[in-house]
Amino acid sequence: MSVDTFIPEVWAARLLENLRKAQVFTQAGVVNRDYEGDIANAGDTVRIQAIGAITIGTFTKNTDIAAPETLTDAETTLLIDQGKYFNFQVDDVDKRQISVNLIDAAMREAAYGLRDVADKLVAGLYASAGSSVGTSGSPKTDLGTATNAYVHLVELGTQLDQLDIPTDGRWVAVPPWYHGKLLLDDRFVKSGTDSAAGVLANGEVGQAAGFRILKSNNVSNDATTYRIMAGSAAAISYAEQINKVEAFRPERRFADAVKGLHLYGVKVIRPAALSTLYANIA
Repeated sequence: MSVDTFIPEVWAARLLENLRKAQVFTQAGVVNRDYEGDIANAGDTVRIQAIGAITIGTFTKNTDIAAPETLTDAETTLLIDQGKYFNFQVDDVDKRQISVNLIDAAMREAAYGLRDVADKLVAGLYASAGSSVGTSGSPKTDLGTATNAYVHLVELGTQLDQLDIPTDGRWVAVPPWYHGKLLLDDRFVKSGTDSAAGVLANGEVGQAAGFRILKSNNVSNDATTYRIMAGSAAAISYAEQINKVEAFRPERRFADAVKGLHLYGVKVIRPAALSTLYANIA
């Protein structure tokens, strides 16, 4: 492909499509994109308004009700503060010697790389959860028994129940070893996933304890402790845009080059709708 026939709009759309197909933590249903809007430059902000609780009074016949209260509001700012880019070139000689489309393959690889960086960023929001099972200093260490993997999912669900988080659309993202433990428990295996019910989410491997189970290698962890997040899409807001994709001929090279800029931001806006399980790998 020559630069003369390069169509920026088509390439930008393809890159964003690849990015979304591979997501786990940043996909719709795990995060919400309600405030995405138009993002022009890194540093843009999305201001999210919320109305405070309204007092409910008791009515008594022939008695004046209280004066109307003034509504209170709160503002949360989602800052588009993440800017990541790619910039690669394909030498003219390489293009003539190799039958595959190197630029197309490189664009897919760039999409994967951008997705992976953003995914890990969202996976690192575990400390903002409103509740937890275990703590960073005292993680659950009983995962040697397979049934405990299911038990801890129930505990995560109970934490969300106690904070009045709706049960619809709940998810939990687990590492592969935790999924392996669940596969040894009949309660998980029998619940299964009805693939005929609709298109599965990226990484979805089943259902258990009221959660859609998503499997990801990006679950935050150190040498032994994993921070397994669970919640609903109301918890995290994410906004992104493939801001620029440009093709050019490097001045001092015989090559075609492509560079692109990915802008995004993420924030936990409802901590109560997010819970974290701290667990040591057995």
